[in-house]
Amino acid sequence: MLFSSPIFVFLFLPVVLTVYLLLPSTKARNFWLLLMSLVFYAWGQIDFILLLLASTLANYGLGLWVDHSESAANRKLAIAVAVFVNIGLLAFFKYANFTVGLLNSLLNLAGLAPLNAPHIPLPIGISFFTFHALSYIIDVYRSKWRAPADPRDVALYIFFFPQLIAGPILRWSAIGPQLLQRTFSRDVFADGVRRFVGGLAKKMILANTVAMPADQIFSLRPNELSTPDAWFGILCYTLQIYFDFSGYSDMAVGMGKMFGFEFLENF
Repeated sequence: MLFSSPIFVFLFLPVVLTVYLLLPSTKARNFWLLLMSLVFYAWGQIDFILLLLASTLANYGLGLWVDHSESAANRKLAIAVAVFVNIGLLAFFKYANFTVGLLNSLLNLAGLAPLNAPHIPLPIGISFFTFHALSYIIDVYRSKWRAPADPRDVALYIFFFPQLIAGPILRWSAIGPQLLQRTFSRDVFADGVRRFVGGLAKKMILANTVAMPADQIFSLRPNELSTPDAWFGILCYTLQIYFDFSGYSDMAVGMGKMFGFEFLENF
């Protein structure tokens, strides 16, 4: 469910905002945002939701370990475990298929039977998920903000749907205090709407427009490609990538404002 899709703009976001504004307390609003963030992720890929929730629970426990440890050695051990678990999870899903393919190529050269391993799909947003989990542990380790008693706060920080797929990367020290208390006003909400619409325009009007000539040029065969065409394709693709990420970041920052959060700027 992309931010630019009609089902998100005209159904998911309005429903989430309407219920959010009707809820009486910050705690209830946080729970609603967590629930809808899980729905948002499961909508795109439900297969790995339990795995990522288990990883979030593990990071919650590691954060408590770091926060409550009086020994520097224990704190460093917790950091080492957190890095191993999170980077290991990311590396497994990113490179398992590549590693199996490489081994099979070597086995084929040696005249041996290849490994019969299933193809492992890549979980949506696994990179941003990993970086947010590590950011949480590192901020707790550096005493920038304490680990929460409620694991739902950690889950909301990691799964919060405006930033889950394409960022921006948030710091626990910036979001943790806002989970406890944040200010909501019509002016901030209106500013968030303007920011979201501006980001949507970057994505739909600018990024999608320059993507068309880039796709056409990159589909040409080498003997059909001139030097000016190649450079123009590179320029269009560069602008497409920039406006894609800038647009999504603007939409994320805008949605954050609609819910009373202040996100760090990426562009």
